Amino acid sequence: MSVIVIAFTTLDGISSDPDGSSGTPGGGWAFRHGPESVSGDKFRLGSTLDDGVLLLGRKTWQLFSNLWPHRDDPFSQRMNAAAKLVATSTLADTSAWQNSSVLDGDLVDAVKREERDIVVTGSLSVVHTLTAADLVDEYRLLTFPTVLGAGTRLFPDGTGPAHLDCVSAERVGAATLSRYVRENSVEGSGR
Repeated sequence: MSVIVIAFTTLDGISSDPDGSSGTPGGGWAFRHGPESVSGDKFRLGSTLDDGVLLLGRKTWQLFSNLWPHRDDPFSQRMNAAAKLVATSTLADTSAWQNSSVLDGDLVDAVKREERDIVVTGSLSVVHTLTAADLVDEYRLLTFPTVLGAGTRLFPDGTGPAHLDCVSAERVGAATLSRYVRENSVEGSGR
């Protein structure tokens, strides 16, 4: 089992409000570069969506549950068919997006018990919790040529050290997709 964090980020490390749905100043920064950088399987998840599980926080799940079920392109079909866990203490009904369920119990404990690969998308509070617990095995970052100067960072002040290996970097539209794994780990070995 591996925990894979996928995230949009700016050059200065901001990951909040890439689509502008939160209405923050500067929000929508990723989508101003056009669809080539943000559409389809931009994070190269492939069969991980078929065999693994998406882990989302409540806000991200609610946003996605209003978007993905109404799309039917091949990648959307994969997203809709994927198993989804929602880390929430307030949401009870997950029927708006197929194959969704509320995560049972403590987030860190649930992730440690999970036997499938976990893909965390958006959901910065979930990412921060898993990073602090040293449970992230891989980061797939789509970095956009934007500097915001303010917002929520993928790695906020106080984040402990992590030693990673860059296993790939490629241009995707206006952005760069970079993959980082735990230093000295065998890719795909998990814990």
